[in-house]
Amino acid sequence: MAINRDERRVVLPIPERARPETGMIDAKDPDQVYPKITPVRPPAGAPNVLVVLLDDVGFGASSAFGGLIDTPTADRLAGGGLRYTRFHTTALCAPTRAALLTGRNHHTVNMGAITELATSAPGNTSVRPQDCAPLAETLRHNGYATAQFGKCHEVPVWETSPMGPHERWPTGSGFEHFYGFIGGETNQYSPAIYRDTVPVEPEATPEEGYHFTEDMTDRSIEWVRQQKSLMPDKPFFAYWAPGATHAPHHVPEEWSAKYQGQFDDGWDSVRERIFERQQEAGVIPADAELTPRPDAIPAWDDMDDALKPVLTRQMEVYAGFLEHTDHHLGRLIDALDDLQVLEDTLIFYVLGDNGASAEGQINGTFNELLALNGVPELETTEFMVDRIDKFGTPDAFNHYAVGWAHAMCTPYQWTKQVASHWGGTRNGTIVHWPKGIEASGDLRHQFGHVIDIAPTVLAAAGIPEPVTVNGFDQHPYEGFALNETFENADAAEIHETQYFEMFVNRGIYHQGWTAVTRHSIPWVLATAPSIEDDVWELYEPGDWTQSNDVAADNPRQLLRLQQLFLAEAARHNALPLDDRRSERFDPDRAGRPQLITGKSQILFGSMGRLSENSIVNVKNRSHAVTGQVVVPEMGASGTVIAQGGQFGGWTVYLTTDGKPAYCYNLFGLELFKVVGDEPVPAGEHQIRVEFAYDGGGVGKGGTATLYVDGSEVASGRVANTVPGLFSADETTDIGTDTATGVTDDLDHSTVGFTGRVRWVQIDLGDAAEDFDHLITPEERFRIAMSRQ
Repeated sequence: MAINRDERRVVLPIPERARPETGMIDAKDPDQVYPKITPVRPPAGAPNVLVVLLDDVGFGASSAFGGLIDTPTADRLAGGGLRYTRFHTTALCAPTRAALLTGRNHHTVNMGAITELATSAPGNTSVRPQDCAPLAETLRHNGYATAQFGKCHEVPVWETSPMGPHERWPTGSGFEHFYGFIGGETNQYSPAIYRDTVPVEPEATPEEGYHFTEDMTDRSIEWVRQQKSLMPDKPFFAYWAPGATHAPHHVPEEWSAKYQGQFDDGWDSVRERIFERQQEAGVIPADAELTPRPDAIPAWDDMDDALKPVLTRQMEVYAGFLEHTDHHLGRLIDALDDLQVLEDTLIFYVLGDNGASAEGQINGTFNELLALNGVPELETTEFMVDRIDKFGTPDAFNHYAVGWAHAMCTPYQWTKQVASHWGGTRNGTIVHWPKGIEASGDLRHQFGHVIDIAPTVLAAAGIPEPVTVNGFDQHPYEGFALNETFENADAAEIHETQYFEMFVNRGIYHQGWTAVTRHSIPWVLATAPSIEDDVWELYEPGDWTQSNDVAADNPRQLLRLQQLFLAEAARHNALPLDDRRSERFDPDRAGRPQLITGKSQILFGSMGRLSENSIVNVKNRSHAVTGQVVVPEMGASGTVIAQGGQFGGWTVYLTTDGKPAYCYNLFGLELFKVVGDEPVPAGEHQIRVEFAYDGGGVGKGGTATLYVDGSEVASGRVANTVPGLFSADETTDIGTDTATGVTDDLDHSTVGFTGRVRWVQIDLGDAAEDFDHLITPEERFRIAMSRQ
């Protein structure tokens, strides 16, 4: 549906009218007339817009694209809309989100990888340029109501504390309202939620049936109902991006039970079944070939028979997780229908921000943090078999095996992170807009990319691409409007060239041809081979699945596309190529800012929800933690300080009978506790833990010694420690332990400190030895002043 553009909107905010001259003295004079105040609204006919982006869903997962997992909402929208079978992402979450929300390539907006791996190199800083205003900002300035729900992984890590700054949080990026979490993943049962920029806690517990996807859907429905009640003439732009189906794969048991036994034949057979369904559905051509399983992924028949029940359970849980997510999106769709606005809501349902995730390692994992820390060997087959019934529950932080991820990317090669091949970047996408698209239930095979969504939305709304936003001249959109394909299945392909790069897995699409080279594998953290040794592959336009490499027969065409890749990579700031992974977690080596520097940090009793990047790093070194507490006459219990949670972390606390205690949680595998013999008496006291690290590498053990008012009260060994990351979502809290608890000595009802925590000080290395087990007020003042 064509809408006339209003070219006055190229400068945003839209300039105000010139102030009218005063002609009369008396306001009651009949000749004294001023124009009415008119709020900004989009051009007439501009639709509501709902962009849905799921997490870590491969092309072959959803029933809408031939998968074995029921997604009735996707099927419903596809039946009334269009399925795009050649739609693409960047192969990784934060880059895809940054590209989608801005209409520019991920390196153009400095999101070459996830924010945790940002470097000082152009294209990788994670700082969105001011000349790349987000789509939400453009729509807001044009009179749209805007809101985001779910995951936000685009905030630079040094800006993720409650103090911000918040310019790159959703509410600083064009969204008037945000309800969700900041980061790459969250515990679905105990999430770290923000309302706008304010931390809030879930209103129910896991035991009471809480799940974040249901919660964020409730908030979405409340928001859109309120918006249509109070501003019915104003369209909305809603961005619905759940943490699902990213690990941890959390879903109520009744959803996974539906799939019991459906994957017992293993991932190789499952790939074949999906492939047949895809051909029957027409989402791949009848002559398409199923790509072979790479040698790096074991055959199902080669897996340990004792582990296979666990592996099938992993897939059952994932399947239930995806259907559960699609179900709750259906509740939002039903709400739009009930409000009678569904017909005029342009919906993009992007089934995945990349291919399915192979980050769960060859055997899958009960606690994903073991894989993220590079120590998956700590989980034995016996360990996982013993916990088979807990997968998907609040007691697990689970992720499925590599073989399942590959199967969920059927019929393509590879998975998430592998930007060279379609398994990493091709994601089924549905467009639904009954009032604007007459066709329904049809397929579209034109090439598309997430950077095409922003220009397509503006074209549908009749809003021109802005030239200036908030005083900054804008870098042009790099995507293309796909509106011509809405009514014309044979419309010419306008997105003819697209580069791909992630961890030096790279490729180029040009007029049907693809030249690609896989450089690294997601589940192998060892040093990748030299870039010069990478082997390039070439696929012809008719090769839908990249199954027949013709590089040897077409060296000139391969060279031409290799040169085109370099030109596109240079143009979009994708050079230099950077295959470092673990090294980039070190901010000093990466060249990015750190919120906290030095060897000491003071935290106060009201502080909490502090991300791991907001706290001095106590891992792999000696350190001390000192808390100044006030114990009332009846005694006290609860948390003094906690970092991390149930699946890894440490805490200093008073037990329920008032005894001082320290607990080190090693990935939930083992809890090392040091506990005093006597309760801490009433009055003001210092509780201190000194941790003497053994040294000799990362993840080693140490001795924890507990002091009260400078006197030793207990000591004990911690056999091993977390080497790299306590948690991707749990935080540090003073006086409580939000989300899940580090220690099993406290629960939801006893985790809060019943006295008062005045302050907590963390000291590293030599600084931990400066206080003779007690910190005086003068010494604390000196440290505080040294940080100014």
